[in-house]
Amino acid sequence: MARLKLALLGPGDVAQRDYLPEFHRIADRAELVAVCGRGEARAREVAARFGIPAWYTDAARMLASEEIDAVVNLTPIQAHAETTLAILRAGKHVYSEKPAAGSVGEAEAIRDEAARRGLVLVCAPSVLLFPQVVHARRLLADGAIGPVHAALGRGYGGVPPWAGYPSDPSQFFAVGGGSLADMGVYPLHALTGLLGPVERVSAMAARAREEFTIGDGPYAGRRIPIEVADNWHLLLDLGGERLASVTANNVAQASRAPQLEIFGLGGTIALDLLDVSAPVEVFSPEDGWRSEPVPHERAGGPDHILGVEHLVECVRTGTAPIASVDHAIHVLAILEAAAESAATGRTVAPARTFAAVSV
Repeated sequence: MARLKLALLGPGDVAQRDYLPEFHRIADRAELVAVCGRGEARAREVAARFGIPAWYTDAARMLASEEIDAVVNLTPIQAHAETTLAILRAGKHVYSEKPAAGSVGEAEAIRDEAARRGLVLVCAPSVLLFPQVVHARRLLADGAIGPVHAALGRGYGGVPPWAGYPSDPSQFFAVGGGSLADMGVYPLHALTGLLGPVERVSAMAARAREEFTIGDGPYAGRRIPIEVADNWHLLLDLGGERLASVTANNVAQASRAPQLEIFGLGGTIALDLLDVSAPVEVFSPEDGWRSEPVPHERAGGPDHILGVEHLVECVRTGTAPIASVDHAIHVLAILEAAAESAATGRTVAPARTFAAVSV
């Protein structure tokens, strides 16, 4: 089978740090043939540095190319839905960075467009494909910690001044962004992927500061307004007498706590969601704590290229995505329920659910 021809839209920091250096790992099945960015200098430089044959500053022009089969959408958070819809309407498969859209309604529109056109849509974060999460799922399936009744998830985005950050970080603090949409989705996707959908949400939210000043790097001295809450605490009811809590903030300077802990009546599983090199920690009353290393190709950090690889495999084999748009819609429904709960003080049921896929 011929290699899938991919294009990348949005060659910013996350593209250059987490995606582009890893495309060589799927070179036997996919070829990165084009990149598109808003600025000519960056698009040209990224294409040259990573050996990409074509570069564009006009997304519509790139999408008109018949040489492209699928697009990796790494545009700013607020543009995900609009750009994904444009990609689908151009007849291309899509991998979209998280969140898939700004609302449940927007996400359902892109889901329906993909279905109408018979196109594959894979939605980040692809944490269910990360090796440490796959290992945790096996432990749960094997009954390693007994019946699960509680879980804790943490999504910390770091504290400004974003020293040395090479791109404008405004998107992360503008309406449509924020710590819950940017970092909280990691534990939310992992929890719901491992334990099933959320039935009720109670939430509180706060904003610790109204702005910050970037300390150094190309945007040093720029004042960035914080337009949304940057400190979220969610209490989640997963049914079956199972409760979980998720925190997401840009307030924590550092934490020694794992990003996900799952508590069963017979033990505990703890893991870092964004470090594929970290072992899974397992506790049992008989053996105490033990570390279970999970060997993986990437040395550390998150491995977002697994989501792109998943898109390629789904297109080539016709397999339904594990990192599905329906799962992303449920997480967006949790975010909307959390916002309503924080505003009203009421417990709110997410408006959409999903059927968890076995991995």
